[in-house]
Amino acid sequence: MRDEGEGALASTVSTRRAATGPMRRRVTSAGLIFDTLLGEIVSLELPPGTPLQEKAIIDRFAVSRTPVREAVIRLAEMGLVDVFPQSGTFVSRIPVTAIPEAVLVRKALEGITVEAAAASGDPRRALRLDAVILRQRLAAEHGELGLFHEADEAFHAEIAAIGGHPGIWRLLMQVKMQIDRARRLTLPALGRMNHVIAEHVVIRDAIAAGDQAEARRAIDVHLGAVLPDVAALRGRFPDYFA
Repeated sequence: MRDEGEGALASTVSTRRAATGPMRRRVTSAGLIFDTLLGEIVSLELPPGTPLQEKAIIDRFAVSRTPVREAVIRLAEMGLVDVFPQSGTFVSRIPVTAIPEAVLVRKALEGITVEAAAASGDPRRALRLDAVILRQRLAAEHGELGLFHEADEAFHAEIAAIGGHPGIWRLLMQVKMQIDRARRLTLPALGRMNHVIAEHVVIRDAIAAGDQAEARRAIDVHLGAVLPDVAALRGRFPDYFA
């Protein structure tokens, strides 16, 4: 039986999942709460240290305690929420030590997708990537950080799709969440948007030319830029990092 208020809850879900493709799992109240809070944590709408009060979440989504607790447990398992029995539940700090490893995993897996995209022979591959880059340019011109990040996700998802490995991108969505939290600070703080677009153009050109080695090199440069950004941001936002 569906929880009371589940229909109302569905209308609150964000559309920011576009880059990952349609949801394939059965939609439940716990899943919808999880998706919503996950999006708000990764986007820093709920910054590190923010308390998550169970009653406030229950009232917000008009559900019982059970789906809220299920959603919070999933977030805690992903390292996005800290639960302290005597103190409460809080959005976790960004673990700096976990980011280099996540970058290595992302480089390895996206190296596979970008090489596959370059080797695909898809006659529309350049056009498909150009359409996403255009979205990024427009978002940057208007200072729309949220839309820029969505277009950035779509660019990498499109590469995986062109290469015939969309499942790799879905796996990476789990691996890179702590990176994404840091990048939400990086883009406005360090003026990274124009640099990101330029890096994407280099990747796009290599894929369009069918140059697998250059595509791999370009993605490594692009993803490697995350690390110095995080080091600088830690000094600016010490309360956000652990």
